[in-house]
Amino acid sequence: MVMQGQDKTPLLEVRGLTKTFPSTVALAGVDFTLHRGDVHVLVGENGAGKSTLIKVITGVYQKDAGSIVLDGKSINPQSPKHAQDLGISTVYQEVNLIPTLSVAENIFLGRQPMRFGMIDMKTANRRAKQLLLDFGVDIDVTRNLSAYSVAIQQIVAVVRGVDLSAKVLILDEPTSSLDRPEVEMLFSVIQSLKQRGIGIILITHFLDQVYEIGDRITVLRNGHKVGEHQLSELSRVQLITEMLGKELSHENGVGKAKSNQVFANPFLSVKGFARRGEVEPFNLDIQPGEIVGLAGLLGSGRTEVAHLIFGIEQNDGGDAYVNGQPVKLSSPRKAIQQGFGLCPEDRKVEGIFAELSVRENIILALQAKMGWFNTLSRSKQDALADEMIKALSIATSSADKPIKELSGGNQQKVILARWLISNPDLLILDEPTRGIDVGAHAEIVQIIKKLAQQGKAMLIISSELAEVVDYSDRVVIMRDRKKVGELEGEDINETTIMKAIAAH
Repeated sequence: MVMQGQDKTPLLEVRGLTKTFPSTVALAGVDFTLHRGDVHVLVGENGAGKSTLIKVITGVYQKDAGSIVLDGKSINPQSPKHAQDLGISTVYQEVNLIPTLSVAENIFLGRQPMRFGMIDMKTANRRAKQLLLDFGVDIDVTRNLSAYSVAIQQIVAVVRGVDLSAKVLILDEPTSSLDRPEVEMLFSVIQSLKQRGIGIILITHFLDQVYEIGDRITVLRNGHKVGEHQLSELSRVQLITEMLGKELSHENGVGKAKSNQVFANPFLSVKGFARRGEVEPFNLDIQPGEIVGLAGLLGSGRTEVAHLIFGIEQNDGGDAYVNGQPVKLSSPRKAIQQGFGLCPEDRKVEGIFAELSVRENIILALQAKMGWFNTLSRSKQDALADEMIKALSIATSSADKPIKELSGGNQQKVILARWLISNPDLLILDEPTRGIDVGAHAEIVQIIKKLAQQGKAMLIISSELAEVVDYSDRVVIMRDRKKVGELEGEDINETTIMKAIAAH
């Protein structure tokens, strides 16, 4: 909480901030106020405008309209260096320091104390040691930064930022790779910064941490400010409502009718799967013919769960079973051999091979499953591509057309086709309808339902709650890297999902 007697006059005021890129309004008249000694949390889903707001404040982008006032004086940062000179520093999620230099060298990089024309490392080490001790951190500052944990590296970056600019400190997802003891260490440093009257802008997706360390909060959505609140006066349900743009009904809502399908034994069962700093231990069963929705806010751990199951990331503990038999999901190749398929969230970066044709993109998974020494003939490739183009109504003039020339919805269909011809038993879809038009959206949802009817086990991640309610037989709720609940049958509706996400 704010210190008793803390000066509450605004430290940083943003009024009517607007930033437009070609065909996109990233910020539309956004207001933002930061007070001395406050942790002001900035939240919003993908595309909300958080990063753009920070980049304008720190001079990475130039504003199109609006004003920025720091300590009562109008400013217009032209670069991050200019912003630092004015008193605004940023510590990013990926620590922007040099791991092969010592802690002291990193803290004073570019402004080392000098003596007789040479760098005075004795003074640098002494001053760095004292700066860290002021925040309760006692380490050997002569050791390379790489010798220390991510948490210590974050704190070193914070200390450098404070020593550079002692007014405003922006922390961008500082706890994303930290476990609980490390989070507590960083929060202790943040409390010390508050005592000094430094204003802190914190960007985070962790709901529990928002209420643990924050004083005020601003919610952005689609480039607009939708709310600013004292956190002590804001319920979690109201926060989720503003972030998602969904109003909770006063009634329970219309639940999903219970499925008449009787599921057999689980196709996939994972017990205690976890990855340090990404996902806490979770259990999950998926039956043949069952659609399991994975719901939660951005950063809740949904995609990380998919990556662990598909072997993209290695789990630190736990066991996996396919049809009751223990398996090692140590790589995507192993997952594919077990009958898994994954359509990733970022199809342009992780899904499609832009320069290859529609045909080549479709046959990739099957070719990998068969092995590169057992090559599919060209006639077989053409037959499979034509079959999938017709089955999924992929709008393309030719199977040999480069996939980069297709619309987003048709690219998504090609990725689905890729896995369908490999005949997976489990299909993981991460945001399958994001960024596609309404018609393609409806078609993808129908394809999902049809695949389940054919006996495929489906794990689907989506930010669209109405969509999750529509097709899910069961919904797993994620929050702050943890599985926090499950809903099924008539309990599945938008209201219960939002309340489960917000529950403390």
